[in-house]
Amino acid sequence: MNDDLLELGTFRFTSRLIAGTGKFSSPDVMGDALKASGTEMVTVAIRRVDLKDRSSESILGVLHAGGYVLLPNTAGCYNAKDAILTAQLGREALDTSLVKLEVIGDTTTLFPDVEGLLEAARALVKDGFTVLPYTNDDPIMARKLEDVGCAAVMPLAAPIGSGLGIQNPINIQHVLRAVKVPVIVDAGVGTASDAAIAMELGCHGVLMNTGIAGAKDPVRMANAMRLAVEAGRNAFLAGRIAKKFYATASSPLEGVIGS
Repeated sequence: MNDDLLELGTFRFTSRLIAGTGKFSSPDVMGDALKASGTEMVTVAIRRVDLKDRSSESILGVLHAGGYVLLPNTAGCYNAKDAILTAQLGREALDTSLVKLEVIGDTTTLFPDVEGLLEAARALVKDGFTVLPYTNDDPIMARKLEDVGCAAVMPLAAPIGSGLGIQNPINIQHVLRAVKVPVIVDAGVGTASDAAIAMELGCHGVLMNTGIAGAKDPVRMANAMRLAVEAGRNAFLAGRIAKKFYATASSPLEGVIGS
């Protein structure tokens, strides 16, 4: 399905799985899991990674060796000013216009501060960034983020790292109908079926970290996530049958001998 590309601004990807790089037991395990996932783009937390360490054993060393597109994120920022400065630092350090924009509003739920998010998104788009904002599953805010020029919207499925899966599939569908830019589910994916459901709903991609890194076997889970994203995308494109509240025979009754 090389003709079915995920388009984010000027960037093009064949894989619709975006992987995080935190919480792995070692850079080697991270590297093996990322390879198994088939991902082409990975997130890097600017505030939590040593940007100067490019040794072969470091996170950045492994990522560069793997040829991944780096997606700096502003994790840990609680206001628009800090998020903007962190994004600019990421662009300078990693030489990319991409940014996964996070402006957190609550330390317990890690839900986004949507007012600060919109403020930061507007400023970063004007500054030439390709902005991918982590937001809530609200179609109104999704439309506002699209209107200020974001290249995608990334609604949460459930709280970050919770592994609860998609808690509000109707909201995700409302977001899909509200915007024309890609919709990427971000946060809450716990297992392969969660990723498949997101893709079957029509989402254009899934971003995950803890669901892979926190698994007992991260490499095997990464492979499962890859297959789930691909299966869910294929199922969406194929078009599922309509749901019915009564039986429909798999074999037609017309022409049955003795009928």
